[in-house]
Amino acid sequence: MLAGTMQRPHWRALPPPPSARRRLTLAAALAACAAPAFAFFRDDTLRIELPEARALHEAGKGVLVDIREADEHATGVVPGAVLLPTSQIGRRWQELPRDPARPLLLICATQSRSSRVARALRERGFADVRFVQGGMVGWVARRWPVVAPPRV
Repeated sequence: MLAGTMQRPHWRALPPPPSARRRLTLAAALAACAAPAFAFFRDDTLRIELPEARALHEAGKGVLVDIREADEHATGVVPGAVLLPTSQIGRRWQELPRDPARPLLLICATQSRSSRVARALRERGFADVRFVQGGMVGWVARRWPVVAPPRV
C-alpha cells in the first residue's frame, strides 16, 4: 500500500433500518402468508375438545382413533379406542368406519399429527372427522382411564 492512500473496507455498510411503516407492512405480509398454513388449527369443524370427545366416545356416539405409534400405545390407550398408527394410515385408511352418525375422533399425543390426518381424511371424503384438542397428554393429565393396548 502506498503511503498516504487509504484502503477501502471490504465489507458493505448495512442499509438503514426500515421505517415503522415498512416494518408494519412486512409484518402484515408475513402474517398473510402464514395464515393459510395454520388455518386448520382455527377450523372449529375439525377440532373437538377433550371432554366432548370423551363423552361421545363413552356414549358410543363417536369413534376414537388413536393414531400414535405402537411404542406410544405401549404407555397406555383409551379403553375401546381404535388403534391405527399414523405410519400405517396411508395404506389402511379404508379400514376406518364411515358411519355418518358417529364422527371419527382422532387423538395423538398433542394434536399435532391428528390435526394433519384429520385434514387429509376430510380431503379423502370423510365428512365428520375431528382431531382431539389436547391429545393423550391432556387425557392423562386429567387422570382419565387408560389401559394396556391389546396384544397383536
